Amino acid sequence: MLYTSEALEILIDKLSQLPSIGRKTAQRLALFIMKLPKEEVKSLAEALIAVKEKVKNCSICSNFTDEDPCLICSSPKRDPNTICVVEEPNDVIAIEKTNEYNGLYHVLGGSLSPLDGIGPEDLKIRELLQRINESTKEIILALNPNVEGEATTIYLSKLIKPLGVKVTRIARGIPVGGDLEFIDEATLSRAIEGRVQI
Repeated sequence: MLYTSEALEILIDKLSQLPSIGRKTAQRLALFIMKLPKEEVKSLAEALIAVKEKVKNCSICSNFTDEDPCLICSSPKRDPNTICVVEEPNDVIAIEKTNEYNGLYHVLGGSLSPLDGIGPEDLKIRELLQRINESTKEIILALNPNVEGEATTIYLSKLIKPLGVKVTRIARGIPVGGDLEFIDEATLSRAIEGRVQI
């Protein structure tokens, strides 16, 4: 549906360009914004501008940060001998929520995808290799379990292993609360391969 307001139509178009936001959701958001007091809309617009102006990539790990280096890279409480390699900053957030990992991170900025024209030179692979030194004990590859993530994992492990550093990958398997009958064969196969002694 086209609106009689060009400004509203432009807002809907802009919102629908966001990931996971279709036209209907964009329309609902735009109409919700129309109902907000002007000061709240102004505050939202200022927050969007502030993010673009203040948030940058950490010069060490490439995660999003207000400060450089980021709070994780500059923390003396983190284990500097372990680096967890992830694809995107949201992967850092997911791992941090578990409270199970206390090392450093390295954000690649994506994964290898020749079909999309993304090669090694398009990712932060050179920067990762430059970070690895004699004190680095382990590189954990925590990439997405898809074709691109697998290709990137294999590529990185071939580059890192000759450096004499332990290379591991995060385990995969059955989600908590999952029923075996509903788990796909590849996931179940990996869960059996990665079984641990109890």
